[in-house]
Amino acid sequence: MSKRKVFFMGFIVVPLFLIGSCAGHKSKRSRIETVIQTARSYTGTPYKWGGTTRSGMDCSGLLLNSFKAIDYDIPRTSAQQSKTGKRVAKNEIKEGDLVFFATGKKKRKITHVGLVTEVHGNEVRFIHASTSLGVVESDLNTDYYQKRFRQARRIL
Repeated sequence: MSKRKVFFMGFIVVPLFLIGSCAGHKSKRSRIETVIQTARSYTGTPYKWGGTTRSGMDCSGLLLNSFKAIDYDIPRTSAQQSKTGKRVAKNEIKEGDLVFFATGKKKRKITHVGLVTEVHGNEVRFIHASTSLGVVESDLNTDYYQKRFRQARRIL
């Protein structure tokens, strides 16, 4: 290989490859941040079963709207959303992941979903539409959510 080709490969192609791979990572992070910021903009919105507006929304409607902010369509219900993306272990949860719960009488039926907003060590916070509090952020490690947690999924 000539010196000219080595120079071209080392100083032009390799940096372009590195810039391109970093841009993809930043774009994914930026998309996750947008979804989280959108969800947080609904904080305080009252709960309304089947709702998808600021006058009232349910948990899956919150996520539907949040992902629409990045032009990403997800299914409408928490049960349908629980089949989207890739399942991740509880100890591998990251910001932007969805967390699913069985809050009804049937202990295996997924009836609730939230969006992970922060992960600091073992502390995991998520935003969701609570039937009693509306859109709020909660701690995944509380007894209530620990007992009802069923799975986590990564969409982005």
